[in-house]
Formats: sequence, structure tokens, C-alpha cells
Amino acid sequence: MPTGAAPIRQLDPHAVDELTRTARKILAEFGSSATRPELLGRVAESAALFSDPIREHCRPVDTDDGLFVLRGLPLDDADIGPTPASWATAGDRAAEWDVILLLLTAAMGHPIAWAGQQEGRFVHNIVPSPGHETEQTGASSGVLLSPHTEDAFHPGRAHLLLLACMRNHDAIATTAASIRKVQLADDDIESLTRPELPILPDDAYAEAQSFGGVPPKVPTLWRSETGTTLRYDPAYTPLETASAEHRAAYARLTAELERVSVAVSLEPGEVLVVDNDLVVHGRVPFQARYDGTDRWLKRASARLPGRRSRPPAEREEHGYGQAALVAHP
Repeated sequence: MPTGAAPIRQLDPHAVDELTRTARKILAEFGSSATRPELLGRVAESAALFSDPIREHCRPVDTDDGLFVLRGLPLDDADIGPTPASWATAGDRAAEWDVILLLLTAAMGHPIAWAGQQEGRFVHNIVPSPGHETEQTGASSGVLLSPHTEDAFHPGRAHLLLLACMRNHDAIATTAASIRKVQLADDDIESLTRPELPILPDDAYAEAQSFGGVPPKVPTLWRSETGTTLRYDPAYTPLETASAEHRAAYARLTAELERVSVAVSLEPGEVLVVDNDLVVHGRVPFQARYDGTDRWLKRASARLPGRRSRPPAEREEHGYGQAALVAHP
């Protein structure tokens, strides 16, 4: 399904100009690198001064789709250079887009990063990497990236996920499915709201995978004040240890998420915003060329202060020793 499957928010030329001018001013001030920690403070200050049109486009996700595409930002394929071979070699490539993405993230919430992922960067480069083709991480290519909640293993995971498309010559789709669109029997919902299984750290968190604490059992679904939310990552959930009833309910949830899934093929310059409490996302498989023309996304994450979309018991989880870095205004 094309991008039309997702709600579109179209930035007008004045908003685009304001956003890009602000990003360039910040980048010039901090020496053409978006990785300096002090830059985050300036990003927060600048985002707080955005005009009403930009703030309107950055309002919360407000439909059961649980996502939207922000459109209108220009991107020149030649200017950004070749697709990096891995996140570790990306350096400051397309640094203006790092700042643009951080500004959008700060306008929506508090940007977060992880000490144990991509060296604590607040913007991640998502590219296919040799040797990682079959992993269940953003560096894979040759397998279906299973639909999942971003960083589902951690209680401090983001509320919002932003994916900015740098390059997508092959129209490779991001898949997305909202819990608000599935149909489940009451018995299945009741089963899945019981904390019967843990969610283990994914392969992007090698340090967390060696953590010695007992994995906490967590519910897959939760009835929040505003509706059902989910925490879901079947690739890292030991379903074989669950009861037959729970496995059956989980299988029916998986089938429903597949039924309501949409495919969003982003164009360069588009930003997909996903509510991480409502929507699981993944990616279709593709054949990576490793020639500088492969799909390239930039990813940022945000927490929303005051949001009550998760069980209070999550506050007691150890998070497998992983520390979230939060950029406050």
C-alpha cells in the first residue's frame, strides 16, 4: 500500500523555510556536527519558539491509525552523499537532517537516546549492513523485520518514533499496524493483559542481553485511560514458556495485526511519525546492494511527559541495565 495508506500532514512553504533555516543556524553554531551534547539544549529552545503552523503539524497522533506522514521537506539525493555502509561509518553525513529531525522530535516531546545503542546518539542512521542481513534489527535486509514495539524490552521506551527517509529508490515499505484497529474476543484481551511472559533485549543491545537480572514478565496489552495500548515483540518473546491459552491469544493478536497492517513506502524528505504505544512497525525484506544507493532512514525517539499509557508496574522493572538519555527542554 502506498504512502496514501497513512494520514498526511503537509508542511506549507513558510513552515518548511522556518524549519530548515532554524536547523542551518543551529548546525552552523555547533560546527556542522549534530552529535555535540550542548546542541540539544539549543534544539529545545528553538523548538519552543516555533510558529503555530509547525506546532499544529507536530500535534499528537490523533487517529486510530496511530501514525502520520509529515510531507513537504525538500531533499536532494546528490547532496546527502552515498548511503553509509553502517551506522558506525555514517559520521555527520546529512547532518542538517539530524537537526531537522531533532527539532521535530523536540516539538513533539522530549528526545531520548540509549547509552548502549549507536554510542548514545539521539539520531540513528538505519541502513543495511553486511553481515547483518538476517538479524531482527534495523541493519537487516534479507528477512522480514517482524512487526514490533520499538525497544519493547524497556520500561523507558519511547512514546513516539520518527523515521525520516533519506533514500528509498526501491520503494521499500515500512509496515505498521494499530492495536486500535484489531478485533479480539474479550477472553483473548483478558489473557493478554496478564503479565505472563518477558520481552528480552533485541540484538541491538548486546550489553543488555548479558544482564544478569531475572527478566520481568510483562503484559502484552493494557487498558489505558484513552484505550488499549500494546507492548509487543514476538521475535524476542519466549512464547514456548507460556500457557496454551496465552499462546493461542497471542497468535490471534498476531493474525489481527497482520490483517490490519498497512505498508508505507516513504519518499525522500518524508517523516513517518509512529505512536509506539499503539502501533507495531516492521519492514519488508529487500536485496541490499551495498553500493551507496540502498535505503537510508534516520530515526529519532521521544517521550511524552505526563502520558499515562502504560501499567504503573513498569516503573519497577530493571530495564536490563540499560540507561535512557533524555533531552529535557
